[in-house]
Amino acid sequence: MSPPLTSDLAYIPPDGGWGWAVVFGASITVGFSYSFPKAFTIYFKELQAVYKVSYSQIAWITSIMCATTYGGGPISSILVNRFGSRPVVIFGGLLCGIGMVSASFCTSIMQLYICVGLISGFGLALNLQPSVIIIGKYFLKRRPLANGLAMAGSPVMLCTLAPLNQFLFDNFGWRGSFLILGAILLNCCVAGALFRPIGPATGPIQKEANKEAKETAKAVGFLAAKEEEEDKECCAKFNQYLDCSLFKHRGFLIYLVGNVLMFLGFFAPIVFLAPYAKHIGIDEYSAAFLLSILAIVDMFARPATGLIANSKWVRPKIQYFFSFSIAFNGACHLLCPLASDYTGLIIYSVFFGLAFGMVCAMLFETLMDLVGATRFTSAVGLVTIAECCTILLGPPIGGTLIDTFGDYKYMFIKCGAVMVLAGTFLFIMNYYNYRMLAKEEKAMGTKDPEHGRTINEGSNDWDREKIQDGQELEPLTDEQGLKKKVNGLSEA
Repeated sequence: MSPPLTSDLAYIPPDGGWGWAVVFGASITVGFSYSFPKAFTIYFKELQAVYKVSYSQIAWITSIMCATTYGGGPISSILVNRFGSRPVVIFGGLLCGIGMVSASFCTSIMQLYICVGLISGFGLALNLQPSVIIIGKYFLKRRPLANGLAMAGSPVMLCTLAPLNQFLFDNFGWRGSFLILGAILLNCCVAGALFRPIGPATGPIQKEANKEAKETAKAVGFLAAKEEEEDKECCAKFNQYLDCSLFKHRGFLIYLVGNVLMFLGFFAPIVFLAPYAKHIGIDEYSAAFLLSILAIVDMFARPATGLIANSKWVRPKIQYFFSFSIAFNGACHLLCPLASDYTGLIIYSVFFGLAFGMVCAMLFETLMDLVGATRFTSAVGLVTIAECCTILLGPPIGGTLIDTFGDYKYMFIKCGAVMVLAGTFLFIMNYYNYRMLAKEEKAMGTKDPEHGRTINEGSNDWDREKIQDGQELEPLTDEQGLKKKVNGLSEA
């Protein structure tokens, strides 16, 4: 059982109930966001023959899609702060479907870049961030488990989409397959409909309270002063939608630097695992089976990691567990060149799938633990735009090493070394962060020990939540409490 936790939201998350339906919907949207670019590669050979282009030109389709998915993070965060998670995800699902249906009529590779890479990629961006954000609004005590279950949708969807794409291609060709995939991606709209808004009250009683509060504020000239201040500070208004003050947050900066470094070696081993197996003489089908082994282990590792991270022993120091997972992932890559036969690669795939699932399960949970649920919307957008660059650079750098030395082992060593370095950096800096927070607690006596944030930060987040949530709110408090709040304002 996890230790008692405090929420920086203006309400108590239910930690269950409809929240499990939200987790189910998030597993679908997250699954499509992560697995669709990988499963799309099955059409590369046919598209290369149809448009008579090089393999690198075809590969730019998924590169643009991934870059747009991550690069669209800040826009997605702004839209969630303005409209809430549900309409953003539904709109993203529509974009995904429109992009793939339009792609079935494309007559050039440039049109595919636009339809699949940009339109569908941006639709996936509008699916990914809101799905992770809404989980933090429904869960607190069980949040690591909920995140692990939602992230498990990625390997499940990958195991489903890969054979489905092959079946569609064999029976309907690539144009017919794109039409059907467009219809399938519209299921993201259904999943988004499950993201029912939750938050503090905005019903008739709350509106009455707000009205009386405004009248009281006008009486003392507070509202006029506030309006003048907002007119003078444009950036303050922008921060309502994307909180750039996070760049002053010590824990956020540590997380950002560590993750940007980690992604230089995170995805390249998956891309080159099957080619490496073929390079050492393993047949094509056995090499492809290694990815299936990795996906199956990953599928079970993510929810299992969520359970472990939710325990009372790990939850208070989850940042250390995340650092260990990254270093463990890197150690697997460093040992991969020792696998000289198929048995060795199977063992590597099992441990790689375990380590990969551990990192993915805690990737967003640790960020939310650092900045809180109220600032997480802005934080995830800022992080994904920074990660976009290293995600794009990682595989090309690995490919350059393979071309230069004619051996795959240097690529695995590079990825392993980078990830071990990232894990070590996060471990040391998180230790420093915990020490500094302990000193601040002794000096001020205002620390929130469970989340590594001060109470003052939490109260600021509380006020910001009331401003930012917009359509994400729903009546949850009772009439008596609100009337007391109104009477208190009137007395003031």
